[in-house]
Amino acid sequence: MKFCWKRYVAALAATVILAAAALAGADAPPPPVARPGMALPGGGATGTLAWVAAPGRVEPVSEEMRLGFDIAGKITEVLVEEGDTVRRDQVVARLWDADLKAAVAASQAALAAREAELEKILAGARSMERKEAQAALAEADTVMRQARLEHERREKLLAGEVLAKEEADRAEKEYLVSRQRVEAARQRFHLVDDPSRAEDIKRAWALADEARATLDRAKAYAAKAEIRSPIDGVVLRKHRRAGEMVSVSFDTPVLTVGDIGRLRVRADVDEKDIAKVRQGQRAYMVADAYGERKFWGTVFRVAKILGRKNVRTDDPAEKNDTRILEAVIDLDEPGLPVGLRMDVFVIVEGDAAGVEKR
Repeated sequence: MKFCWKRYVAALAATVILAAAALAGADAPPPPVARPGMALPGGGATGTLAWVAAPGRVEPVSEEMRLGFDIAGKITEVLVEEGDTVRRDQVVARLWDADLKAAVAASQAALAAREAELEKILAGARSMERKEAQAALAEADTVMRQARLEHERREKLLAGEVLAKEEADRAEKEYLVSRQRVEAARQRFHLVDDPSRAEDIKRAWALADEARATLDRAKAYAAKAEIRSPIDGVVLRKHRRAGEMVSVSFDTPVLTVGDIGRLRVRADVDEKDIAKVRQGQRAYMVADAYGERKFWGTVFRVAKILGRKNVRTDDPAEKNDTRILEAVIDLDEPGLPVGLRMDVFVIVEGDAAGVEKR
């Protein structure tokens, strides 16, 4: 639909006529409204409504959201069709992800191993290991005491010249060896019985945390193989299908969704009119497809920066380099198709309420 300049010209002409009649003191009522774009009689001081005309386009309250994958791959399934209702966080498309699932499984196994090692260090030795070490110490102590008695007995025999010196030396050697074995058994018992060293515990914790972080990273990457709807809304467009490849090197959206429970019109206000438009003003929109029907709404937001035109018409004389200010109008009623181009008339002076009742 192209912006209806005929409406604009007719409205301007009617406004001039009504203003001239008011200044001349004419008592006759203004002519009836013939088209939505004409000047409208109202209860203002001038007897007319002042308005700003602009082209606009219907969009969802959420705006149009183009959904795509964060990673490259082959699409295995697109779970919705155009017009389907979707819920927030609902999975709507998937990539082939067997390799990503394998990476998650490997990370889970590595984490389980690290956690088992940590539990072992925190728990220390088992009771059976402690008993075994204690029994070994007791055995070594018994052997040492027996070796000492044998050593002392042979020393006496050597002093009485009843025993050869070689036999006495052998007994002394066995005694010294038994003492070393007792000391080794004692150290082994303390090693088993004492709690784990602080540095060993810290290292085990660090390794477990590292494995857990690796698992979280693998899960996060695997989640990129799914597209979830960020809102409750409707699928407006399906761009890709199962079997197609997607890339991150260029824009490859899979779906476009939007919340059409409420609709807005984004209007391009010419820069010469921006001082007249402000938040809270009433406005009505018309479209060729709906004839003379008016769709009313309220200016919800006015941009703070000028930009290029968003709405293009089919008029070959249209200037595309015009600077505009975006104004967003909340429509009072839903039901219009998203993307519909409309003629927007923002009421900047006069009684809009009186006109709406007609």
